[in-house]
Amino acid sequence: MFILDQHSSIACQYLAEIRDVETQKDPLRFRQNLRRLGQLLAYEISKTLHFESREIETPLTKSSAKFLKDDVVVISILRAALPFSQGFQDLFDRAEFGFIGAARLPQAANEPVEIGLNYLATPNLNEKTVIVVDPMLATGKSIVKSIESLFENGKPKSLHIATTIAAPEGVSYVKENLNTAYNLWSCALDEKLNEKYYIVPGLGDAGDLAFGQKL
Repeated sequence: MFILDQHSSIACQYLAEIRDVETQKDPLRFRQNLRRLGQLLAYEISKTLHFESREIETPLTKSSAKFLKDDVVVISILRAALPFSQGFQDLFDRAEFGFIGAARLPQAANEPVEIGLNYLATPNLNEKTVIVVDPMLATGKSIVKSIESLFENGKPKSLHIATTIAAPEGVSYVKENLNTAYNLWSCALDEKLNEKYYIVPGLGDAGDLAFGQKL
């Protein structure tokens, strides 16, 4: 598992700002910071992908340059992933894109979280490098259920899971229940889940902070 904030960089400031209750009052800045974190994490993931050399012609001479060889598909889990995944679209600008609608179902106190999927639109995933993007890895159930549904549209060559903030419980759930090889990337690994299955210290509801409270 790669954790971005274990390395001192500007990412630490962006993370602090999306967590801070005062900065969260500015939805535009919240979305921008999620996008920036997506860009930084996409760059780190790109270091693990395959490239090929091609000849290009500069104004002065011919030269050899490296180009991404992998066919990348970025999958956004709606709605909270949209600003975060925009950072991936900025870097993987020739990628294909897919979308999954996943949400927690209503639950009584102390009942386990259950996930409902209500939308799925992706290209063919066979032999593609798939990056599933979701800002919050809390229980891990949304990620596992989403990826299981993705495999109805093909079997990827490789799978990456990218998140802004992860909880240890979610990381463990994915490891125990996702029956395929994957690489997990996060900007931060937080302390725990609380009794409502929210990440602590976390940042609250990323979708509401980015787009306003839903009914």
